[in-house]
Amino acid sequence: MRIGELAKQAGTTTRALRFYESQGLITAGREANGYREYSDADARMVEEILALQAVGFSLEDTRPFVECLRAGHEAGDACSDSIDVYRRRLAEVDALMDQLTALRAALTDKLVAAQARQADSCCGGVELISDLCEAKES
Repeated sequence: MRIGELAKQAGTTTRALRFYESQGLITAGREANGYREYSDADARMVEEILALQAVGFSLEDTRPFVECLRAGHEAGDACSDSIDVYRRRLAEVDALMDQLTALRAALTDKLVAAQARQADSCCGGVELISDLCEAKES
């Protein structure tokens, strides 16, 4: 199939396909007139690349999956290098979740402190929950 057909089938752009080709992820044959000709195997590799990018993988992260397909496996994650990428990405996600949890705790502390200051300033130093303080001002 030609590049436009593959782009339409895969739901991507011809520019993206040319970029994948320049990165060595897919390889197009050439017709006598110089047009790129892609195989069903290329279409499967593009499908794998797009599916992995949809879950946050970089283009470089997709390389072991494409190589696994190119080696003749039915699934891009049938090879140990692909499994290693899954493990690395999960570790990165876990680290991000830890960072977000710490950020959430810090923001919660700031909110609690701000609400306490607000309660103190609007209610003459008496500790009241913010709803009571707002009711007093109305």
